[in-house]
Amino acid sequence: MNDLNKSLISAAEQYVVNLFSQKIGKDFTFHSFNHTREVVLHTELIAGNYELSEEDHTALILAAWFHDTGYSAGLKKMHEEESQKIAAEFLHKQNAPQSLIDKVKGCIIATRMPQSPSNLIEQIICDADLFHLGTKDFKERNKMLRQEINSLEEEKIGKKEWVNLNIEFLDRHRYFTDYAREMLDPVKKSHLRDLMEKAGKKKKPAENVSVNEPGLAMNPIDVATKNTSDPLVKTGVKKPKDPKTERGVVAMFKIMSDSHNNLSQMADSKANIMISVNTIVLSIMVSVLLGKLQFYPEFIVPTIILIIVCLSAVVFAILATRPNISGGRFTREDIQNKQINLLFFGNFFNMELPDYDWAMKEMMKDKDYLYGSMIKDIYFLGVVLARKYKLLRISYSIFMYGLIAAIIAFGLTFIFAGG
Repeated sequence: MNDLNKSLISAAEQYVVNLFSQKIGKDFTFHSFNHTREVVLHTELIAGNYELSEEDHTALILAAWFHDTGYSAGLKKMHEEESQKIAAEFLHKQNAPQSLIDKVKGCIIATRMPQSPSNLIEQIICDADLFHLGTKDFKERNKMLRQEINSLEEEKIGKKEWVNLNIEFLDRHRYFTDYAREMLDPVKKSHLRDLMEKAGKKKKPAENVSVNEPGLAMNPIDVATKNTSDPLVKTGVKKPKDPKTERGVVAMFKIMSDSHNNLSQMADSKANIMISVNTIVLSIMVSVLLGKLQFYPEFIVPTIILIIVCLSAVVFAILATRPNISGGRFTREDIQNKQINLLFFGNFFNMELPDYDWAMKEMMKDKDYLYGSMIKDIYFLGVVLARKYKLLRISYSIFMYGLIAAIIAFGLTFIFAGG
């Protein structure tokens, strides 16, 4: 995406943030700024599986930001038209081309119920707008929507009626993109089954209702998805390949990385506790006990033991948290030979941005290099963790056994000195 479109999207984001904070009330618990932000993120996620032109991608993200701004006028049923006006006015002020404005307006109006997308980018935003139907967040978002409706409408919707309305809606709803049908539809159907069980209704004999059934918010090209006349194929659109496998690998790396980072934070916290406790003990000893040893020389040995214990525990705790920094440089040969891990800042912080940008793009072109770097990143995080916990174990062991020895020494000295 070029800098002009990036700045346009950034300006749109700031405009929408201000609009929601100033003109859209707290009664809009579902159609809030959080919902808009999630739609933008889900739009990016789905769009990432398709090859879109620069203008289509920009129009799609802009439409995601503006699609619910019509609620600022207090409109509910016709908010899409108002959202179109707000988006068009903003884009005209930004001197955006008319072709981009028309695409943004088309995406926004496509989200009106029943959804009626006429091209790929409209399909993507429609699926992003109802992304939550196929996620574990469905129940929470559903409660927020009912709360919003009951706050804004005079007639309240009861729980039983709400369940029946949701059953009807989920039964009629269809996702349009291959990605959403693959990743979201199974979860959505499980929500439908749960609601039907809650309402005491029997499942229909055939779950797969024809997409040509009148009244459905259906995808106009859905009928052709299983044959070679698919318009997406004709237009050269890249369909997702094995998204479950790809996303599974990414999810695995993310979970492992998060787990290692959490363990690292725990280690740092434990080291901080050890440093704090021992420095407090040392400061008390220096300020109070050492000044009185001339009057109680028999306590010199126990005091020295305690000082050595606290100091040793602090040293190993500091070693556990002390960072190791490498040279921060790499060569083109390192990249071509796949010898450097670009995901660790210590390998590139002394490089110029153009060199790092080139290297990252080279790595992203090579799937084996990319995954290899991710594997190395996880491995070396594990190595660092092992070192941290080893040093922490030594620190805690010194503190535990040393404190016991010091207390015993103080006790024995007190007994025999007193005797």
